[in-house]
Amino acid sequence: MTAFQFNTVSDLRVGAGAAQQLGALCQQLGITKPLIVTDPGLVQIGLLDPVRESVARGCDEVSVFSDVTADPSESVVEAALHTLMTASADGVIGLGGGSSMDVAKVIAVLASGQQSLPELYGVDQVTSERLPLVLIPTTAGTGSEVTPVAVITTGATTKAGISSARLLPDVAVLDPQLTLGLPPHVSAMTGIDAMVHAIEAFTSKVKKNPISDTLARRALQLLAGHQRRVLSHPNDMAAREAMLLGATLAGQAFANAPVAAVHALAYPLGGHYHMPHGLSNALMLPAVLRFNAPVCEALYLDLATLLPQPVGPGVEGFVVWFEQLIADAGLPQSLFDAKVPEQDLPMLASDAMQQQRLLVNNPVTVDESAALALYRSAWEGWA
Repeated sequence: MTAFQFNTVSDLRVGAGAAQQLGALCQQLGITKPLIVTDPGLVQIGLLDPVRESVARGCDEVSVFSDVTADPSESVVEAALHTLMTASADGVIGLGGGSSMDVAKVIAVLASGQQSLPELYGVDQVTSERLPLVLIPTTAGTGSEVTPVAVITTGATTKAGISSARLLPDVAVLDPQLTLGLPPHVSAMTGIDAMVHAIEAFTSKVKKNPISDTLARRALQLLAGHQRRVLSHPNDMAAREAMLLGATLAGQAFANAPVAAVHALAYPLGGHYHMPHGLSNALMLPAVLRFNAPVCEALYLDLATLLPQPVGPGVEGFVVWFEQLIADAGLPQSLFDAKVPEQDLPMLASDAMQQQRLLVNNPVTVDESAALALYRSAWEGWA
């Protein structure tokens, strides 16, 4: 066996109603004045209130920053940090999707004042101490609650990642009750995002290992087995819990066996067109699966055994299964459908070359000409 290293969160709490124990959890972590980091959407649908009430049962004072946006910018991070410092918060609770959890991770590190935000970008650049950190996902998708990564928007079309084990939280709380209010299109996009995490971790050329493989396989089985049920019966608590756990297992897998070309090609789509991350992954997935198939056939056929029937024969059947899932969820089936101009494809291919930290993980080399061919395939779609 090739030597490998595996890291993940040390405390994971799973179950309906788990968020009702947040006050006691804060006491265990020594948090008396937490800052909850979330987004306006969760405030609007009333999801913040029960969480804040639960936290307040064990704390002296609870502050809230609720201005996180999708693809959070450096200015959002600085605003959240200002709120934290003004409130003299001694702990951070990230509540929401990947954006809210990423901002929570970053400000928990910046609070010490030992480093500035630009100094954190890259791999293992975080040297600062971190405030106690609790992450609570409300979508079954990003896996950010168990990954040592935060992605911040640094310009009009650019993003930068922070990768450090210090971003792993003290505790991740998975409460499926908090996912019941998700709109169907969000459930669809985040679920497919999580499946991409599992697939890319299982086929990663770098750091793939027996633990990540086990997690990726179980994650895909849970996610693929319950995605349609969640979309047709959104209040099915068992299905919601399966999706949430699947997303977390996929997050643990790709945190250690990193994602590759699907994500590398998805990032420019998000940067230029502010497309939701799950949607950009869904749009690129079929093209990349077919591109990698000559090298990944055995791995794809292994994963195909985990999918609900019917699955067609061979690798093509595996790819078509995902195409049908995406179509049945009502998501766009091509970059054309997603209103991406055909003349932008060369620009996207050029931008994708900036994602070498992800492309090096792909089982088949992706140069700029290959990236352009993949974008063109995704633009034409499969419908």
